[in-house]
Amino acid sequence: MRKFLVVSLFSGAGGLDLGFLQAGAFKVIFANEVSESVALTYARNIGMMPVKGSGKIKAEPGTIAICDVAQVDFSGLKDLDIDVIVGGPPCQDFSAISGPEINNRGIKVSRGKLYKQFLRALLTLQPKVFVFENVPGLIRANKGSAYKTILKDFKNLNFRLNCIRGGVGLAGVTLSSVSSYSLVFSGAADFSALGVPQKRQRLIIIGVRKDLLRDPHLEVKLQSAVKNIISGCGRLFKKYPLTVMEVFEGKPLHELQEEYEETMKEWTGIWKEISTPKIIEWKKNVWDKLTFDAIRDYITANGINEYSEEELERVCREHEEILKELGYLGRKVSEIKPCDSTYEIPNETYIVIERMKRIPPGGNHEFVKNTRWHVEGKGISLIYRRLHPLKPSYTLVAYGGGGTYGYHYARNRSALSLREMARLQTFPDDFFFSGTKKEIRAQIGEAVPPLAGKRIAEIVKDILLNLQF
Repeated sequence: MRKFLVVSLFSGAGGLDLGFLQAGAFKVIFANEVSESVALTYARNIGMMPVKGSGKIKAEPGTIAICDVAQVDFSGLKDLDIDVIVGGPPCQDFSAISGPEINNRGIKVSRGKLYKQFLRALLTLQPKVFVFENVPGLIRANKGSAYKTILKDFKNLNFRLNCIRGGVGLAGVTLSSVSSYSLVFSGAADFSALGVPQKRQRLIIIGVRKDLLRDPHLEVKLQSAVKNIISGCGRLFKKYPLTVMEVFEGKPLHELQEEYEETMKEWTGIWKEISTPKIIEWKKNVWDKLTFDAIRDYITANGINEYSEEELERVCREHEEILKELGYLGRKVSEIKPCDSTYEIPNETYIVIERMKRIPPGGNHEFVKNTRWHVEGKGISLIYRRLHPLKPSYTLVAYGGGGTYGYHYARNRSALSLREMARLQTFPDDFFFSGTKKEIRAQIGEAVPPLAGKRIAEIVKDILLNLQF
């Protein structure tokens, strides 16, 4: 059986696309990314030839076009029977949607220039399935009007043709040649329910070309199946998430007793060094309740109220299986020395190192408020926030200084290495990142975790196998 053909837009470092390749049934034949350093990371790992140009760039199989997506001429792919288009166009321009004028201003303003290009690719190539991903805040943006507009456009794509035809290269595309899409999933997905060791939510919309849904019951069947998979049904990760320590140590939960106990006992007596309200509260509500048993403290840390020994045994098996699938089982992240230098621990100032020694696992800058390690003007929770060893990571951020990096759970460590960040995003240890450290941080932080991409790809594979074409 031939592999399903994928076109990728707004490709980034390739997390989503790598997941499709890992699923085994797909071949990415064309990609597009505007940033050269990001595109070079993509090209090296996904196996594509980078192509640059100042004018129109014709989409050719086996290439990644380094340019604004508006420069891409998709006509070279029209005869290839594209199965899937994936992409996550930035949608900042949707903040402009407001008032009754939305109905007559068309795509030029209200849909946003980059989103318009995603629609152009759908109109031109008419893939059987598309996957649209974005920030979950888009659902609520402008009182939900942006999200409603996007859903409406996908469902009525043929009626958007005349609105976006001008100047975007839709020659030969006619109303009779365009099919709209039925949406089998649209909503926020928490990737930790899929086994990603990070509380990371993304907006996912999966559309299927309407003319391929010949069975009137198939759409409902697919909607139910996709919802169950994306919500983590059939697995235990939603209730029992994969943890930071498991991913860093390369061991499942039931094998981490020694490492966990050693890590937590490093924090003994921290309340004697600082006596802020936060640390006193932490001692009472967290420290004094610790058993130093990895399994029992995991249950408490993750707010698990009901469980059985049988269920815990299954959890340990599932965690071991996911570590093996990710290639982390038996491999400490501290022992990985890739040639891109992402294993290097960042150099930090004395004040930052000492500040972090007073911020326990799960804590943030508020623990040192009004002490010599106080952070002026910092009022958001992610500043100098330390990871908890027995929880999934909080969402990694791609940009920012002043304490916005992720911070290790060990007391003798502060900022994470880029390779540790990559593991929290489920990148393989042999994934090579190009660019400066700042650029690599952005590539990692902006990516769709490959494991989430793989699970989405498995869903798309099942959809395609159910279609009649």
